[in-house]
Parts: sequence; structure tokens; C-alpha cells
Amino acid sequence: MASGFNNPIGTPPPEKPQYVPTPDERNWGLLAHLSGLIAAWLGGMAFLGPLIVWAIKKDQSPFVADQAKEALNFQIAVSIALWISAALIWVFCIGLVLLPIVGVGSIIFSIIAAIEANKGVYYRYPYTLRLIN
Repeated sequence: MASGFNNPIGTPPPEKPQYVPTPDERNWGLLAHLSGLIAAWLGGMAFLGPLIVWAIKKDQSPFVADQAKEALNFQIAVSIALWISAALIWVFCIGLVLLPIVGVGSIIFSIIAAIEANKGVYYRYPYTLRLIN
């Protein structure tokens, strides 16, 4: 016991408790992820939903700010992919295949992210650009 730990040899020290979001923060995290889909459906500017959530809650909750920035980054990446796919319709017609793939992927990943955020998980989207830190 010369090391100062009260743990048996070979066991790591206990982890520090992490911040656990409140139910209200988890609901706002869920809204941050789903707001991109809602904004896209209402006007086609999917990044506005997470941007509004981030602007409202960034100083009140680190969890909501993190999830709103993650959703914002994802929606920006999806918007770029959709613009490129639309441009490829005119060039190679491959955009006809890419547009639905990007659209369905956006819906699926946003729903998964919303479910995870509602559980209090700091969710990270795959296949996204981290433009906003």
C-alpha cells in the first residue's frame, strides 16, 4: 500500500463522477437533434434548428450546448452533402442515387442521436465535420 491507493493490486482507481444531465436538459438535447429534421421539413434549412437551440441554451447547460453544436455540425455536413449530390445530378446522374441515401441517413442518424441524448449520452455523429467547436 505504498502507492497511497486503498484498492487491491491490479484494480484501477474509481472514476470521478461525471456530470449527469437533468431530465430538462435531456429533453433539450433531444430537441437539438430533432430540430434539424423539423427545420428541414419546414423550410429546408436544417442547420437553423440546432443553431436556435444552441443560441438559447449555450450559457445555461453544458450538455445542451454540446449536443446542439454536435447536431449543428451534422446538419451543416448533411447540407453540404445534399448540395454536392444535387450538383452531381447534372454532371454524372449519380446524384439521383446519392440524394435519397443522404436524406435517409440524415433522418436515421438524427433519430438515433435524439434517443441517445434523451438518455443523457454525449452523442457523436459518425461521418460528420466538426466545424463548430
